[in-house]
Amino acid sequence: MNWKDKVVIVTGASSGIGKAYAEAFAAAGAAVVMAARNAEAMEEIRRNLEQKGTRTLVVKADVSLEEDCRILIEKTLEVFGRIDILVNNAGISMRSLLEETDLSVIRRLMDVNFWGMVYCTKYALPHLLASRGSVVSISSIAGYKGLPARSGYSASKFAMQGFMESLRIENLKRGLHVLIVCPGFTASNIRNVALKGDGSAQGETPRDEARMMQPEEVAACTLRAIVRRKNTLILTGQGKMTVLLNKFFPKFMDKMVYNTMAKEPDSPFK
Repeated sequence: MNWKDKVVIVTGASSGIGKAYAEAFAAAGAAVVMAARNAEAMEEIRRNLEQKGTRTLVVKADVSLEEDCRILIEKTLEVFGRIDILVNNAGISMRSLLEETDLSVIRRLMDVNFWGMVYCTKYALPHLLASRGSVVSISSIAGYKGLPARSGYSASKFAMQGFMESLRIENLKRGLHVLIVCPGFTASNIRNVALKGDGSAQGETPRDEARMMQPEEVAACTLRAIVRRKNTLILTGQGKMTVLLNKFFPKFMDKMVYNTMAKEPDSPFK
């Protein structure tokens, strides 16, 4: 693939996997449009990329707002005139038992993780069809197996995957590439800012981030999957095993997932 001809939009680009995506696409030679709420962080990334010769655009956007997503697509077209790849990466998580969770928390997760993806995809779709491009949504193993104390997160990812599969089949003969990426546990700040039952940020991750897959690995694997126009990308051995075993032994996996989550520091199951 000649990446120098491509224009890529990455949502949630200010940190973590989104930042790694922006840097990976830039290193490949693509023009990169970064969208997130934290404009200051994106500006620092933009400066670093432009020093290396990358064409960039920063758009401050909250993907839970439909108008922000529409403006993101419009500004991209104004500057670059086309869209080749949309990476729906923006997302938040949660950690709380349902009985202790305010419903506004679950609404917030659906607004960002699901509706943000829907809004961006809807407005970008005509242009992705014109370029026979790729729409990539970052899901999770939680989109295959419901995770306890993360009911809203799993719900948003299950919904995302159903939407993406429907989109793929609708456009099966129109040249649109639809890729679902499920990274498994990846080192990022998503657990630090995960919402508690009352809607406040968790603040500290309950997991050892250093032992997880790094964002740069996720980005590199995703670029290869885009070139190969794969349908699904499931990462980490644990993630692949969870998806496989859950097909044949769902009750056994219920117990395994429960036991794994119960071992987390300050687990709500203790």
